[in-house]
Order: sequence, then structure tokens, then C-alpha cells
Amino acid sequence: MTVLAHLSDLHLDGTAHSAERTRRAVARLTELPGAVDAVLITGDIVDRGTVAEYHQAREVLAPLYERHQVLLCPGNHDSRPEYRQVLLGGGGGTATAPVNEARDIAGVRVLMCDSSIPGRAEGLLEPETLDWLDESLAAAPDRPAFVALHHPPTTLGLPYIDRIGLREPDALAKILDRHPQVAAVLCGHAHTPTTTSFADRPLLCAPGIISTALLPWEQHPASSWKTHEAPPMLTFHVYEDGRLTSHVRVV
Repeated sequence: MTVLAHLSDLHLDGTAHSAERTRRAVARLTELPGAVDAVLITGDIVDRGTVAEYHQAREVLAPLYERHQVLLCPGNHDSRPEYRQVLLGGGGGTATAPVNEARDIAGVRVLMCDSSIPGRAEGLLEPETLDWLDESLAAAPDRPAFVALHHPPTTLGLPYIDRIGLREPDALAKILDRHPQVAAVLCGHAHTPTTTSFADRPLLCAPGIISTALLPWEQHPASSWKTHEAPPMLTFHVYEDGRLTSHVRVV
């Protein structure tokens, strides 16, 4: 059995409000009676991509690193140079190159892809990232894999999010078609726990820590697409014997 805790869209912005919501999720995971194999955070770790915000993220997330393996990938609110400087200690390639990382966790391979486009809200997997993903999957064809990225590669029925989703998703689908060991695609960006499919695999979006997206029929005509009134949530993904089961928890 492999267990991944999945968080997304922390949007830490230097305020006590965003820090408190993230600390609730961190406390839930650090106080678990049992262990999870890793904690995956699929982007929008901070809100404006500043060094100060990333230092806040390091401080708020520090207890997670003391107990669990932590896996990260950037979102559209993240900034690659500052992300590398503070969260990766300056490592992981040139300052502006995509931040991609593969980690082997409890019998599975998790591939964190950088789908951010600097300065833009929508996403794209650059040729460098697609080549890296294809090669990383080919290097371990018999190991179950999860592909993680911020932007969902398909529509979700959330008009605002769908307008700023992943561009050119067929390029990702072609890679997945070549690698049947990919068990699921794990995303953020949606700000709500969402389950659908992509390239004949489960596609699972984590709930947002900072806010929750509203479906069209939940919104008043003049209201925002999201609410800060709902509590933070996280997801536990359980992979066993070729089957993935996900559990959402309110924190």
C-alpha cells in the first residue's frame, strides 16, 4: 500500500489568514497516529511569488518536513527563480527553467511536472518537460507512476478554472498512452476536490487550502467564483494492488 497526502493552492501571501489555514492542514498531517508515505503539494504554494512569501512557506511547512517526505511542483502563482532560491536552496537547474522532479516513494514513482507559464494564469508543459517526463517514465516501465502537475489537462465544469487550464493537453495524453504504468494524474488549480478522467486514467484535483471554488449553480450573479468561508481540505490517495482510492478530509 502507498499513501499520498495531497494538498494544493496554499496561496501563502504573508498574512496570518493564509498561514492559519495552511497550519491547520499541516497540524492534521503531523498529528496523525500513523504515517503517510509522502505529502504532495501541487502548486500555488505562494500567492505573488516573492522571496518573503516563500520564506513564510518554509516556516509554515517546516513541521511537515520533520515527519514526512514532501513533494512539490509549481503553480501559476509561483515564480521559478524565487521558488528555487528558497524552497530548493538554489538547486534544480537554471533559475528560469521548468522545475521538474521525479521521486520514488514506497514502490511508486511520482513525477512532478512544472506546468507554469511565467506571468500567465494558464498552463503549458514545455517541450523540455514533456521530454523529461517521457524519459523518466521509460526509465522505470514496471513501476506504478503518478504524474503530478498544477493545471488540469481537461475541463472540469468550472468556467473560470477551465479558461486557465492546461494548453495543448494532447501532448501529455500521447506520453501517457506510451506508458501504461501511469496510474493517475494528480492536479491542483481547481480549488475543489474533483474527480474525472484524462487519457483513460483517473484525474484527481486536490481541494484548495486557501479557498473553495463554487460551481456555477452555487454562485450568485455578482459573487466570486470561490469562497473563503469553507474550511480547508486535503486528500489521502491510497494505491494498493493496482487500484487507487481517494479520501477527502476537512481540516
